[in-house]
Amino acid sequence: MGNLKIYLDKDINADLIKSKKIAIIGFGSQGYGQSMNLKDSGCDVVLGLRLGGKSDIKAKNYGFGTMSIEDAVKRADIIQVLIPDELQAEVYSKQIAPYMRKGQYLMFSHGFNIHYKKIVAPDGVNVIMVAPKGPGHTVRSEYTLGRGVPSLIAVYSNPSGDAKEVALSYAAAIGAGRAGIIETTFREETETDLFGEQAVICGGVSALIKAGFETLVEAGYSPYMAYFEVLHEMKLLVDLINQGGLADMRYSISNTAEYGDMTRGPKVIGQESRQAMKDLLKDIQSGAFADEFLTEMKSGCKKFNALREENANHLIEKVGEEIRSSFKWNNDDKIIDRNKN
Repeated sequence: MGNLKIYLDKDINADLIKSKKIAIIGFGSQGYGQSMNLKDSGCDVVLGLRLGGKSDIKAKNYGFGTMSIEDAVKRADIIQVLIPDELQAEVYSKQIAPYMRKGQYLMFSHGFNIHYKKIVAPDGVNVIMVAPKGPGHTVRSEYTLGRGVPSLIAVYSNPSGDAKEVALSYAAAIGAGRAGIIETTFREETETDLFGEQAVICGGVSALIKAGFETLVEAGYSPYMAYFEVLHEMKLLVDLINQGGLADMRYSISNTAEYGDMTRGPKVIGQESRQAMKDLLKDIQSGAFADEFLTEMKSGCKKFNALREENANHLIEKVGEEIRSSFKWNNDDKIIDRNKN
């Protein structure tokens, strides 16, 4: 397995990042979370945005200075690119690359475009990654609670000789040093991240929940009961897993549930599912998924939008909305407010 090195605040020069001018490109989920935390950590940060757009207005409402992307790049020592993967290559080519200079740090929170060579940085520019292992809104909410989201760092090119130290200092400034920072590579982060999203934490879990819900409803059970049993309780158990692994979850549930877990789970996720996971991983490793995704995004998103509509109209969403709206606790202190962040 090798030795795991976890960097914490005590291992990191927190002042290093404060000597750098940072340009955050984009004010979506990660742009919001990271820039807010950087500002509260005393860093010099501006937002590079489409001036006058929705993100520009939101950023100004939080007290940020905003500039055109071109001007932000000219000003910055560090350019953290936090716009969607499918937009990065074109924005980089037109609005970032022409204004870069040697010694700058080009940063990402996902290795997608660097790893698949959709973006190739010029000689003399450091290329680094700081990748929080959670959504940007959670990066922010954890920071405000005095905690942090664990993060990965990676160095792709290091002409200045201090790229790792800069990455660590940046990660600490967004709160990751409170939780733990692990060093990886652009390739490993990209391929494992895509696989985790597709096979388990997004695609796998979503498909499993919907299949369980449909099975119960088709068998004549109440969709409200089905929702509670296959979706609502998921969070309660995932919290236990997050804190103490599968062992803590199994310690907390009944013997009946634990026996059913270990004897029936492998029947659902059996050899066919494992082979499907291997096939997904091959598409990720070869770049086939990356090319399919970028082609879909460039060609009008017809398949993507159709899938979004199909999923939004699924009975589980209608039932869930009705149930959640009746829970007072669910409407207090929500992490995401789409009008503000």
